[in-house]
Parts: sequence; structure tokens; C-alpha cells
Amino acid sequence: MADVLDQGDVDALLAAVESGDIEQEDTAGLIFSRSRADVSSIEVRAYDFKRPERVSKDQMRALQTLHEAFARNFGAALSGFLRAIVEVRVATCEQMTYGDFISGLPNPTSFNLISADALQGQMCLEISPLIIYPIIDRLLGGTSQELFIPQRPMTLIETRLIENVTRRGLAALSEAWESVRKLKFAITAAESNPQLVQIVPPNEVVVVVGLEMKLSNRAGTMNLCIPYNVIEPVMADLSTQNWFSVGADESVHLSQERMEGSLERATVGVSGVLAETTITFRDLAGLRAGDLITTDKSAASPVVLCVEGKKKYLGRLGRCRRNRAIEIIRAIEPSDRF
Repeated sequence: MADVLDQGDVDALLAAVESGDIEQEDTAGLIFSRSRADVSSIEVRAYDFKRPERVSKDQMRALQTLHEAFARNFGAALSGFLRAIVEVRVATCEQMTYGDFISGLPNPTSFNLISADALQGQMCLEISPLIIYPIIDRLLGGTSQELFIPQRPMTLIETRLIENVTRRGLAALSEAWESVRKLKFAITAAESNPQLVQIVPPNEVVVVVGLEMKLSNRAGTMNLCIPYNVIEPVMADLSTQNWFSVGADESVHLSQERMEGSLERATVGVSGVLAETTITFRDLAGLRAGDLITTDKSAASPVVLCVEGKKKYLGRLGRCRRNRAIEIIRAIEPSDRF
């Protein structure tokens, strides 16, 4: 059995350390590297292998923004379906291991497995009984004022009623993910005990989006668990810069198309400038029919074609079907001087 130190022994050891009789151990870790860089300037950060972070902060922000749009759409669809105001908002968005996620869920609960047509693997959607039964009570005509929340798995009728809710949730989820990739979600299985479902290993990293749902005086939670290996193919599209730049490019493209459509129907004035010169006001006042105005420009020189007074093209005088016309030779370059 190991020796147990009493308070006197502890005080004696502390006094010996303070007096220098016992040297303190250097607890600073040594840094070994194959490179010859100065290790004193290397920044060392603690890393918890039990809670690895495989999703960057930008991607987490993009996921949170994406599911905030899902929460708004789902709340609006559920409010119209239940004929009551339902508020859905994103409460948390974090990454953890699948084992930690499962251990924090109640039993029984509504645990639904979700698959996406363009992704490999499964996600899971968990809806708390605290909001499940008020929704069922509302669908059956109740007021949920003094509703008792039973601690049992849902019956077949209750499961079929909740399918109408989850189906609208998956439609809103598909609509929110369209900005990243077109996905069609579907429920493949449902379970009441989360401990019996093992979609990924317990130490696998998952992204958990926690949502809060409110229906009149009742509130509950809804958790969307997305394993990292499921959304790994689309993680590059989830970076904030790429995600928002795509939306910006699409809006600019649509604006350009609308502007081009409006300009195509607009009318502009086109005129040809044969020559330019200066005369006095006395000569201008004395001009009569048949008078000639001389310029320094040759008759064979090209004519400047102006659009709304701006010089745009060089042309050649001629006729087209008994009408005077100007044939465009080329566009005027910025280096041209006239």
C-alpha cells in the first residue's frame, strides 16, 4: 500500500522546496522537430483528442447561417399547418463526438434517420417529446393548456401525425441547402431509444444544430445531427467566402440581364459628323442658301458617327436604297484624336 503523508510531512516538503533543498522539476515540455527552425518561436496549443475540431470556424458560421434560414422556413410552414404561431430558431451550432450527442438525449424521444440523395451516409433529426405532444394535441383539436407529457414511446397513430411535421421540416431543409447543393432529404427509419441507433462510431465528429421550438405556452428542442463524413464532399462549398460569392455572382448576373433587357428597348439618337470648323457670328448670321462652308477635312476622310453626342464609330458616306447612309468602318479607340 502506498505511503500516506500527513499534514506534517506535507509542510516539511513545502519548506524544503522553498529553502532550495529540493529542486523543483521542470514541467515545461520539450519540443522536438526535424527542421532546424527556432523552436522557441513555435506556438504550442493544447489539443483534446476526445473533442477534435475538423470543421473550421468559417464553415461553422456558414452552417449556422444556412440553418437559420431553415428555421425561418420551417417555422412559417409549421405555423400554416397548425394554424398557430410556431417560432423556430437556432440555439446552438457546435461540433462534438457522436457518443456525446447520444448521451445527452432523453429516452424515449422522436429519433429519425435522414438520408440525402447526393450524399453517402445518414443524418439524424431528434425532436423532444416536450414539443411533440403539444403538436399532436393541437392536430387533434386540443389546446395543450394542461397537457400531460407521457414518458413512453409514441404510438403508431402519433408517429403518423408527426410524419406530417417532419415532412415539412425536410422540405424546408432542402430549400435551405439549395444555396450549397441541391439535396433531397427523406426519412429512412424512426426510433424512440437513441442508444439503439449507431449511424457512426461513438468517437466520430458530428455537427449538431440545436433548434428551439415554441408553440403558444409550450417549448421544446429539436436537434439535427450531421456526421462530418456525410457532408465532407460539400465542405469546400460551405466556406463563407465561396458561399456568399456564389450568391453575389448570381445576383449580379440577374441584374445585368434585367439591365440589358431594359436597354435593348431604349431609343438613342445617332448622328454623323461630316466636319467641324469655326466661323464668326457675323458670317453665321449672313449665311444664305447656296453658300459654301470650307473646312480642313478631306472629302474622302471617314465620318465620325456619334451616339447621343458621344463619338463612337468611324464610317463612310454612301447610299442604301436611295437613302443616304453611313457604313461603319471601326469603333473609335481611346487613342484616336478628332
